[in-house]
Amino acid sequence: MTTSLPTTRLGRTGMNLTRVGFGAWAIGGGDWAYAWGDQDDAASIAAIRHAVESGVNWIDTAAVYGLGHSEEVVAAALAGIPEADRPYVFTKSGRPDCPTTTSASSRWPRASGTWTPSSPRST
Repeated sequence: MTTSLPTTRLGRTGMNLTRVGFGAWAIGGGDWAYAWGDQDDAASIAAIRHAVESGVNWIDTAAVYGLGHSEEVVAAALAGIPEADRPYVFTKSGRPDCPTTTSASSRWPRASGTWTPSSPRST
């Protein structure tokens, strides 16, 4: 992906990233305890596409944003963009109480359910 925005090199990776990216926390929606509130997926997709069309070449997301919904919206937004024109997508992993790790999913705080903190899991 080429961009007219200023970029900076990311360490020794050879990747040149725009100095501004697209943060996808809020587009995760409102069905979890740390949410920004309900979001319109169509508006989120339009915002991502506008950012990419404007030259932003990276998106920050995580499985924990909206319990995976943010990643689904990012995927939907990028689906129609040719691979060579797609931005980098950075996600995170390693959180032991994230719902994508099935053994701990019942401990994750959902806005619409009950959640009881449990003792830390031993590893």
